Amino acid sequence: MHGGTIDLADLPGGLDLYATLESGQSYGWRRADGRAYEGHGPASWKGASPWYERAVDGEVLRVRQRWPDGIGATGRSAGVLEWEATAPIEDRIRRLLRLGDDLPAILDGPATDGAEALLSAATSYAPGMRLVQDPPFETLIAFICSTQMRVPRIHGMVSALAEAYGDPVTADGHTVHAFPDPETLAAATEPALRDLGLGYRAPYVRATAELVADGELTPAAAAGEPYEDARERLTGFVGVGEKVADCVLLFSLGYLEAVPLDTWIRSAIAEHFPDCDRGSYAETSRAIRERFGGDHAGYVQTYVFHYLRTGPEGS
Repeated sequence: MHGGTIDLADLPGGLDLYATLESGQSYGWRRADGRAYEGHGPASWKGASPWYERAVDGEVLRVRQRWPDGIGATGRSAGVLEWEATAPIEDRIRRLLRLGDDLPAILDGPATDGAEALLSAATSYAPGMRLVQDPPFETLIAFICSTQMRVPRIHGMVSALAEAYGDPVTADGHTVHAFPDPETLAAATEPALRDLGLGYRAPYVRATAELVADGELTPAAAAGEPYEDARERLTGFVGVGEKVADCVLLFSLGYLEAVPLDTWIRSAIAEHFPDCDRGSYAETSRAIRERFGGDHAGYVQTYVFHYLRTGPEGS
């Protein structure tokens, strides 16, 4: 196994690994203790987080955050990020966790006209939370599964798909299942997918996998297009509306201006920014995107989403 550490003091804004991987933006990582999305976080850890692991591109990689002097001494966004992998892929880890993003520059005052109080509370709640850049097909399927579903259940469905259909990758006697490729999911039967808990989403997952497997449409094909054109392209997949498309753009394809309008963000609009509700998804999206700072509005959205879902207002 290869491995190393990344000093989080060298990253602008540090890293809160727990918030990054358990904030509802990423579902492909597994916690070694099996307690992902249970709310069991840093308050109960001593010196280090559990290992988070996943398979990607045929390799196993594992990451955890350590606080050599204790969380209380340095804060959750400090310490070091420790990694292990079956190949020397630190650069891939840096991309997956967007460790090159300058958080202070992104989050320093992007919100205006009444958003300051909410944003301040949200960023204070999880300093060091970063966006992810997950694999496109995995992200597409995960957010098709997200429709009308709570975050822990989404993680459970994605994990079940990997266990049932993903290639096993073994390292040091431990096996991690990769997320299945489009061809494998396209060959799955609808009843089998329903048995994994996908319910009415099963035919959407299978039909979307068929489109990708046949080369008719791929999520990565949207990359590089103007933002709203890219969102429109992704709605060509079965079971993908504008909100799911925005999630794929934000959490996989690097469109940091995307603001998925889910239930939590719509409630924030109703309570804090009612003037941004313009009736249609497209017009409301433009208005709240401008209010959240434009080019990096998706970062603001993710902080607000995480705060409203798990913070004092959501508890």
